[in-house]
Amino acid sequence: MSEPTRRQALGIGGALGLTAFAGLSTAAALSRRPPATGAQLRSALPLPPAFRTPLPLPAVLKPVATVGGVDRYEVTQREAAIEILPGVRTPMWTYEGVFPGPTIEARRGRPVTVTHRNELPVPTVVHLHGGHTTAASDGYPTDLVLPEGRHDATHMAHHMHDMPGMGDPRAVVTRLTRDYTFPMDQRSTMLWYHDHRMDFTAPAIWRGLAGLHIIRDEEEEGLGLPAGDRELPLVITDRAFDGEGGLLYPSLDPGLRERPGVRESYLAGVLGDVILVNGAPWPVHEVDAVRHRLRVLNASNARHYELEAVTDDGRRLDLVQIGADQGLLAGPVTHRSLPIAPAERYDLVVDFSGVPAGGRVRLRNRLGSGRTREVMAFRIARTAADPSRVPPVLSRDLPSWQRPDAARVRDFSFRAGRMHGGHGWLIGGLPFDPARTDVTTRLGDVEIWRLIADVHHPVHLHLVGFRVLSRGGRAPRPHDAGLKDTLSLRPGESAEIITRFTGYRGRYLFHCHNAEHEDMGMMANLEII
Repeated sequence: MSEPTRRQALGIGGALGLTAFAGLSTAAALSRRPPATGAQLRSALPLPPAFRTPLPLPAVLKPVATVGGVDRYEVTQREAAIEILPGVRTPMWTYEGVFPGPTIEARRGRPVTVTHRNELPVPTVVHLHGGHTTAASDGYPTDLVLPEGRHDATHMAHHMHDMPGMGDPRAVVTRLTRDYTFPMDQRSTMLWYHDHRMDFTAPAIWRGLAGLHIIRDEEEEGLGLPAGDRELPLVITDRAFDGEGGLLYPSLDPGLRERPGVRESYLAGVLGDVILVNGAPWPVHEVDAVRHRLRVLNASNARHYELEAVTDDGRRLDLVQIGADQGLLAGPVTHRSLPIAPAERYDLVVDFSGVPAGGRVRLRNRLGSGRTREVMAFRIARTAADPSRVPPVLSRDLPSWQRPDAARVRDFSFRAGRMHGGHGWLIGGLPFDPARTDVTTRLGDVEIWRLIADVHHPVHLHLVGFRVLSRGGRAPRPHDAGLKDTLSLRPGESAEIITRFTGYRGRYLFHCHNAEHEDMGMMANLEII
């Protein structure tokens, strides 16, 4: 099928009504450097200067016990006042009272069970993004954990299930706590966990419910990559603040109880005017003049970044990509700049050895404007010995699925549309309904999915990783290398991915990871039988 014919069949065409909804013209949507999908909030208090706040590093959570070869953790979801802007306390929803939440470090093949206790005022759900997880622990959006003693929370759960088209007879609702068990039967990589409650994922993540989960194995540790304090997790988010230091967010229901969604002008996505890394605004980190491993997560709701590392004299350092969402690449890929969409992760090595002591390297965002062009900085402290290396072969266990292996090919459109009498975001012309099965596939089947977008849509598949076969009928872009679980579709773009549905049977999801799009209908059900 030709590209125009395919677009017509999928109902994309001119994306009628999109200009008013998303603020994009057809010409802009198809330009090489598309504008951001979303609208930016403006903070109401003075913002700190860049590169003054030290970069915090998320604490690593310790297991409370090991039973039968399973490491057990406990996490309490609770409200806390956190100093994000210097001298200002910001009320947030947190895992263990910190933002980002504590990091869980696991070993490949060694299961992990995390008991989450909900002391927040609303129901929650936990999803391990990128995890190869049984359906019972995947964090389906209606598998709620209700807070203890909150009768209004019970009402909220029933209200959600009574909404037209939103009933879910398969939902598993618990009170106060829930055990999530993660087999860890997957390649070493950096995952992340976050709230996934139906209709309210975006504001819950914005309020702080996100943290890292890293899987390690002997193969990775034997490569000689930068390690210890030369391995840095970088969780990049954007936020905006009111005049008292609280978080601004344009919810229709600030209590996040019954009415989902955001104000009309933010339907395409919510952007903040403050860039945070590990919860600090435009931080600075002191480094030796050696290689460092930067494990980058875009945990923003809607903001896309194009990252570059620039010295103060204008030199761009190489970003050597060694891994993608689902682990190590076959071999390193070198970039001068790197686009990263919400929920994507990139594993990078940057060599600071050519920067003199006292020099500075800024991590910049080529898609930003004003202060959102800056992300963070590295201050070069001293020269030092560097035993690390980046070998030419990183991994030999990547899947080798090919087109003839596919049992079937499916087409999906991701576009704006009407939902319950208002604006929404749709997959294949339909808004999310937990009672409807959208895709059924057999365990072990290989499939090719052809995806097409109207505006920016980072498409995420639960349970499985995939390879990118093409973009716009051409070869994948250099940053598409490796095994991914989130694909950034640009405005007007089509792409093909290939995957094998392996691991577990049950009900899973695929959806846009622009969190506002997700909350307003852009999810679909995937049943593996």
